[in-house]
This record gives sequence, C-alpha cells and structure tokens, in this order.
Amino acid sequence: MRKKILLFKELNGLKYQDTWSYQKKIFDIMKQDNNILKKKGYLLFVKYNQHIYTIGKNGKENEHLLVNSEFMKKKNIDFYRIDRGGDITYHGPGQLVIYPILDLNYFFMDIHKYIRFLEEVIIKSLWIGFKINGVRDIGKTGIWISNKKKELKKICSIGIKVSRWVTMHGLAFNINTNLQYFKYIIPCGIYNRKMTSLKNESLLFHKTKNIVKKFFKEIFEVELI
Repeated sequence: MRKKILLFKELNGLKYQDTWSYQKKIFDIMKQDNNILKKKGYLLFVKYNQHIYTIGKNGKENEHLLVNSEFMKKKNIDFYRIDRGGDITYHGPGQLVIYPILDLNYFFMDIHKYIRFLEEVIIKSLWIGFKINGVRDIGKTGIWISNKKKELKKICSIGIKVSRWVTMHGLAFNINTNLQYFKYIIPCGIYNRKMTSLKNESLLFHKTKNIVKKFFKEIFEVELI
C-alpha cells in the first residue's frame, strides 16, 4: 500500500503565538471539503527559546498554576490559554515539541488510537535510541519512565485538538529541559508526580529528533517531504 505523504517542517526560535497561528492556518485549510492538502498533512517540529505555560480549555488555572502574573513576568514566562485538551504544561529550551496536523479520515477515525500511536512513537524512540523503558500509566495520557525506586516520572506530555477528524497540537518531549519550571505548576493537573528529562547533553537534541522522525514514519506509515 502506498504510504501517505506528510510535509515536514521545523519551526525553531519562533514565539508561541506564531507557531499556534501557523498550526491554525493549516488546520483550518485541512478541515475544508476541497482543501489543497487533501490526503496529506503536516508534521511540525518546534524548539522554543522562551519559557511558556499553556493551559487547555478545561484546565484548572486557579488550582494548577502555582504562581501569579508578577512572578511570571519576573521570570520571563509567557502564559497562553489555548484550544487543546488537557491541563497546564510547560514549553521551553531543551524540549522537542511535535505538532502533527493530520486528517484522520485517511488514517483511522479513532482518537484514542491516535493518542496511543503518539505514545508509541516516544516509547520506541526511548528504547531504541537510549535503552530507556518508557511506559504508559493507566488512565493518564503521556509517557513515563521509572527510577530504581519504581517511581514514575513523566517525560512526554500530550494534548491535542480534533475537529472534523483533523488534528492539531501534540507532544512535548523533555530532552534536556530545565525542570525547575515545572515546579511552578501542577503539570497536566496530576498531583504528586514529577517530570523528568533525558539528560543534559547538547548533542542529544539532534539525535533524539531524528529518532522520533524515524518512528513517527514507521508507526503512522507515512513519508516525510
């Protein structure tokens, strides 16, 4: 069977508002009946230079954002209320943010399966690339790893939007992320769980990016151009 084609693009160093607007532009085109991207889609890789908190439409800002606007201003943290599912999360340097914009009519019309596929991309990337056993936590979205004490720590968060079977938003994969910024929120609204990152290596980002691309292509059976 012929593989589907995705247009791959890296958006590095842009403001969050700019990448959000870029996503929405593609998303709106793909929802049209006779869109110019018919049977195609986009895979966007983003590396943010600024510190950002985003909260989904059903997120509990008063409970899960632990600092006020003055603190965020002092720390140069931008804050956005956005149109995805999920609660509050952090984006920033050292994190690979992945936005697949797909028409699930040409894949499978099953949102839960789509999320499981996204998780599988990260699970395979962790194991094949770094021999790290990434796991799911029943009832929670995202990917976790456990330490010697069998404590689960989250390494990848997922929050998406789907309309007319077209997807936007996606994954945030901590590669060499400053975890301090997660201490000012309750990440994803999950109490008593910590975040983690692969490790602090500057060369690690490029390696991880290529591994994730490889397994996205394999699991979703697509070609990137």
